[in-house]
Amino acid sequence: MAGKRKTPFDPKAFLTKAGTGRAVSKYANHKTVFAQGQPADAVFYIQKGKVKLTVVSAQGKEAVVAVLGHDEFLGQGCLAGQLRYMATATTMSECEIMRVEKSALVRVLREESAFSEMFVSHLLTRTIRVEEDLVDQLFNSSEKRLARALLLLANFGKEGRPEPVIAKVSQETLAEMIGTTRSRVSFFMNKFRKLGFISYNGHLEVHSSLLTVVLNDMPPRVTGDHG
Repeated sequence: MAGKRKTPFDPKAFLTKAGTGRAVSKYANHKTVFAQGQPADAVFYIQKGKVKLTVVSAQGKEAVVAVLGHDEFLGQGCLAGQLRYMATATTMSECEIMRVEKSALVRVLREESAFSEMFVSHLLTRTIRVEEDLVDQLFNSSEKRLARALLLLANFGKEGRPEPVIAKVSQETLAEMIGTTRSRVSFFMNKFRKLGFISYNGHLEVHSSLLTVVLNDMPPRVTGDHG
């Protein structure tokens, strides 16, 4: 008699249901998931919401290095030998996040090829994003960097997941993300609004037309734009 067929491993089920070595927690807005310098003993998976990663230099200067959302991982550096988290993860909205102990994640990576393939795909996507961010900072104007940051926050470019309405994000945070001042962010946000690239209706909505700022060398000008 043939043996019972093993049920195929489902990575999504693993990342949505609590079990050995993993637990799901709900976070309110502006809550710390983990802090820079804390022991790195787990990887976190965002089931719902957005989280920003910030680093603080020895001189006390803070910078936003990434904003991550649904279906993305945090703290995976522990798998490569990091003993402490290199950044602070703070929620930007109400979130549901799974904490997976390092040992549990290492086990499933070794035993389940489907999960390994999914996780490697995630790492490659993040690596590409980091490279794009570096090019963005080195070669693009602050106006283009802001446009790209807004599009990323709205999940444009992620197949099947358009999200033109983004979580509430302060102009200070946007300035930290793109390496400019709050006043410059305010100027460009007003410009984008006048051009119809973004709108406010109790929340910020990003329109696909904002892509023209990123794709064109010379974005449209509005009356009174001298900056």
